[in-house]
Amino acid sequence: MPAPLSRYAKFAWGVLGFNVLVILWGAFVRATGSGAGCGSHWPLCNGEVLPRDPAVATIIEFSHRLSSGLALILIAALVVGAWRSFPRGHRVRLGAGLSGFFIVTEALIGAGLVLLKMVAYNTSVARGFWVAGHLVNTFLLVAVLALTAWWASGGGAPRLRAQGRLRTTLALALLGVLVLGVSGAVTALGDTLFPATSLAEAEAQTFSPTAHIFIRLRIWHPTLAVAVGICLLLVAVSAVSLRPSATNRKLATGLLALYVAQLITGLANVWFLAPVGLQIVHLVFSDLIWIALVLLSASVLAEPQPERVPARAGSGQAARAHSA
Repeated sequence: MPAPLSRYAKFAWGVLGFNVLVILWGAFVRATGSGAGCGSHWPLCNGEVLPRDPAVATIIEFSHRLSSGLALILIAALVVGAWRSFPRGHRVRLGAGLSGFFIVTEALIGAGLVLLKMVAYNTSVARGFWVAGHLVNTFLLVAVLALTAWWASGGGAPRLRAQGRLRTTLALALLGVLVLGVSGAVTALGDTLFPATSLAEAEAQTFSPTAHIFIRLRIWHPTLAVAVGICLLLVAVSAVSLRPSATNRKLATGLLALYVAQLITGLANVWFLAPVGLQIVHLVFSDLIWIALVLLSASVLAEPQPERVPARAGSGQAARAHSA
């Protein structure tokens, strides 16, 4: 039986889960056009610490700020706990420290979006770059939070040397999912800013030579999703065949199952013209896929390497190498 999780490990998994909820609420803020609910004020809301007689958009945006502030406090506690519970140089300290760094940059990017008015119904191309940067930082934050919880639960230290093509395949898969996430975030922004009332209208928008770039990305996002899906299939097969273990099999199977569900949700988004609820569900699967891939990479790279024996070695030498 696996050893029970420590209190710190349970707390780390809880912090990861809470941050995923904060991300989903942030997507709800964007999808409902509530990003300007507090005006162009930050950290105050419409110039006030506590908004009085707030509109619905203000309530949505202000509650997101409160949840983000709580996430910052929880990650600060995660960092303090890592320094108190683990020795110097331990990988949990590294993961917690990086979590602290990325939650600060997350807050700064959020502040920049508000102060520069890159929210609500701003259709500038600059907003697309801000959204892309925000998505990358968010995914990196989720990755280091997941690794902190994984390592606190007994996950081994990653070994990057002598991993051959497996390391390259994992790196390409991580990069592919990250790029896919960016394209999805910008596509979702386009769906919010330029909603279509029918499939015919959506198709006309997508292929119009005068369409906004956010709309023209609609055709590239599903194409990229198929390519990334093939890459993830190769990763899952390689992970199970080269590093066979029950944990790797579960993570690889879960990764592929989540991706199939993600593709189905994506098709539903297209068919039903991206309603807010389906957008949130689509993002849930995106976050879970990213977490599963990060944990699979950590698990696979931490597996011990079997010692290679030259093909011409005698049976006695091979036996001694195997026993070693």
